[in-house]
Amino acid sequence: MTACDPQVNLQGREKLTRLADFLFEAGMLRKTPRSGYQFLGSGSENVAEHSFRTAIVGFVLANEAGADPVHTAMMCLFHDFHEARIGDFNYVNRIYNTCDPKAAFTHALEGTGLEQLVLPYWDELEEAESLESKLAQDADQIDLILNLKEEFDLGNKYAGKWMQGAMPRLRTDVGRELAQRITETDHTDWWYKGPDRSWWARKNGKKKAE
Repeated sequence: MTACDPQVNLQGREKLTRLADFLFEAGMLRKTPRSGYQFLGSGSENVAEHSFRTAIVGFVLANEAGADPVHTAMMCLFHDFHEARIGDFNYVNRIYNTCDPKAAFTHALEGTGLEQLVLPYWDELEEAESLESKLAQDADQIDLILNLKEEFDLGNKYAGKWMQGAMPRLRTDVGRELAQRITETDHTDWWYKGPDRSWWARKNGKKKAE
């Protein structure tokens, strides 16, 4: 037995109790930082934040591609759940750590009654053969690209290099097209230029009047 393969003892724990356990464990993702930002030098997020927007990106991509948006979003939602137990490994960490993510996720689900419903999402995503799984993989990368674009706009030149490195990892045409548009869009435009584009002029006019 290794530290990454514990023998889970569930004796005496009823299904509802295990569901409560599972939901508390989901909350741990809020406290689990994404570790790559220590190399980038700016920016931060936790795994729950990443999983939330990745699910939205997956939903959007699937809708654009004519795939199943809900199925894609569900793969995205659970794709990093195991990190509540093993943490987030950046690319350097992975050289030296050999924990079993699927074992961690399987143990998290044991006794909840969700195993048959949720574990197939994991397998499908890892196999990356279905269109939905490829879109979910792209959503994972696009959430990173969105964060990198924000850091780039705020002055971190290395974020631009990271974006260039992330783009070749995209698997679908719709993913590549959306990612390219993200790199060309200022991250503040959604609020600065709309829905009321005259707010800044009114604000400046008020200051001049004063």
